[in-house]
Amino acid sequence: MTQIENIYHDGESTPSREVHGSTTVLVRVLTLALLVLGINQAFNISAYFHVTILENQYLYAVLALSIPLVFLLFPGRKAGMGKGPGVLDWTLCVIAFLALGYFIANAYKIVLYGWEMSPPTMAVVMGTILWVVMLEAGRRAGGAVLAAIVLFFSSYPLFADKLPGPISAFASPFSYVAAYHAMSLESILGIPLKAFANLVFGFIVFGAALEHTGAGRFFINLAFALLGHVRGGPAKVAIMSSGLMGSLSGSVVSNVLTTGVMTIPAMKRIGMRPTTAGAIETCASTGGVLMPPVMGAAAFVMADFLSMPYATIALAAAIPALLYYFGLFVQIDARAARENLRGLNDEELPRLSTTLKEGWHHIFAIVVLTVMLLVMKQEQYAPFYATAVLLVVNQIVSKTDRWGKHQVYGFIDSLARLFATLAATLGAVGMIVGGLQQTGLAGTLVNDLLSIAGGSPYLLLIMGALTSLVLGTGMTATACYIFLAVMLAPALIQVGLNPLAVHMYIFYWGMLSFITPPVALGAFAAASVAQTSPMKTGFEAMKIGSVIYFIPFFFVFDPALILDGTWDNILLSTALAFFGVWMFASGIQGYLVGIGPMFTNGRFGWVLRLPMLIGAILIALPGEAIPGVNDWELLGIGLVVMAPTVIGAIFHNRRRAPEVRPA
Repeated sequence: MTQIENIYHDGESTPSREVHGSTTVLVRVLTLALLVLGINQAFNISAYFHVTILENQYLYAVLALSIPLVFLLFPGRKAGMGKGPGVLDWTLCVIAFLALGYFIANAYKIVLYGWEMSPPTMAVVMGTILWVVMLEAGRRAGGAVLAAIVLFFSSYPLFADKLPGPISAFASPFSYVAAYHAMSLESILGIPLKAFANLVFGFIVFGAALEHTGAGRFFINLAFALLGHVRGGPAKVAIMSSGLMGSLSGSVVSNVLTTGVMTIPAMKRIGMRPTTAGAIETCASTGGVLMPPVMGAAAFVMADFLSMPYATIALAAAIPALLYYFGLFVQIDARAARENLRGLNDEELPRLSTTLKEGWHHIFAIVVLTVMLLVMKQEQYAPFYATAVLLVVNQIVSKTDRWGKHQVYGFIDSLARLFATLAATLGAVGMIVGGLQQTGLAGTLVNDLLSIAGGSPYLLLIMGALTSLVLGTGMTATACYIFLAVMLAPALIQVGLNPLAVHMYIFYWGMLSFITPPVALGAFAAASVAQTSPMKTGFEAMKIGSVIYFIPFFFVFDPALILDGTWDNILLSTALAFFGVWMFASGIQGYLVGIGPMFTNGRFGWVLRLPMLIGAILIALPGEAIPGVNDWELLGIGLVVMAPTVIGAIFHNRRRAPEVRPA
């Protein structure tokens, strides 16, 4: 199974089994049918033949083709990994297809007669079957924790009146709950599945095509050619290559396993500790999911939640993502200077000219995608055109990655796993939203949260950060985002915060679970490559990626950092944020360019650097975060707070200078 097969699964690498013979043929037929269906939806080809597909009919068809793939590709138990689909798998496959076929056939009646509110008996039976099927598909694709959470919230309307206080709500009969989940556009067919079927679909195809034309190798070689020779070169290569690959794959673990197998051994070769090497790759891969032009699946769901073009989301993410990578780069450079870690020799590195000659078409395809997304605003068509351009150019110019029969089969097989994983996960997560919407709890909980927080945005933000971090350890980042977008985001917006900034804030904190122990899936993956302790790698990743814990607070209080404001405000806020991140990253590592080491010897050096860290945060923090203080005043206060550490380091280094002797 190729690494790209975990794209858009938020880093949770659900193992899939190999299939053979007639099962392989069926999987490929279903995948091709799904691909044709998605292309038809994007370009409305059926209209030329006077055929109209209703929205719910299309969504049912997407599930009818993808959910059977889940039962064929993902075993119900680990013991079934080495075996083909069993009787239960085939039974569930057929049941899923027939149940969804029923809803496809009755799609028009569902809309015309409002079956989600007054369902006939047969629709209730089929709705119940679909409910159970989606729970099992979600468990196989997203894990037991996700399935348990979905089970609770999807069943919540049945017993909502028996729960205490704030979480009590009106209950509904079983028939209405089953009908609502199966036939309303607020549950299984809700925003998460719509985002997948209408937007994410094309980007999955583009990401898989990139990987199968050698993009991963090209990005790594390009990063080595540009940065491999500088101090701490392999670590900087990890940042660049993971940022490039992660921005297209949307998966943390997949990113670690794709780029880390090259960068982690190279970092160890120049003298970097295995734990540090793994932590750097973890942080770099996590940031890739936040980097435009293609982010994680949650970003597409966010576009639907906010009724905004995806291009707006991608542009808004640009400055926060660059801040994160800038902070990482400064930390790596400071560490390399402090520990005298040199780059690789020129003979160990690929030539830039050769790398560009062999892989320029990948850059060209990404440029096509970016222009169509951000300039032409054609987000629905962009990934399909970019994929077509990539494949045509690859067949003409590439000597090593030109597709034959086996490459086409590999591409289709990877799409099958991608489609199955995401459709099952997002369809199941939709039932969380459905349960909350049917009971009205989502609306009443907003008032309860505001009451608990006393209307304080600071307390609500801290509650959101902690909740995102906890939920992110047991749910996919997309599921975590969707849950909090319904439960918490309205309360944050109601206290006056920018809606896009609020949703981006929740998205960022959900991603932090990949570098934060005890789960830290990204760190565990990197530790397996680095052959070191996963927990130590996770704690080291927290230190190296520490700046990301503050960046969400910067842009949620100052929307200028998500490009919402006047140009002079955007430029000032961005400059202050970059300066503050530079000082913070330098303080964490204890080395500032132009000054040198900053109290790195001794056990309590961090105490002497603490004023620098506090001052750096004050500089980067927008004035809006503290009533009565503007950006310039915060800059002055931050500089005053940092000054003792910086001045002390200058004098300390001058005193030590005579003691230094040439080796």
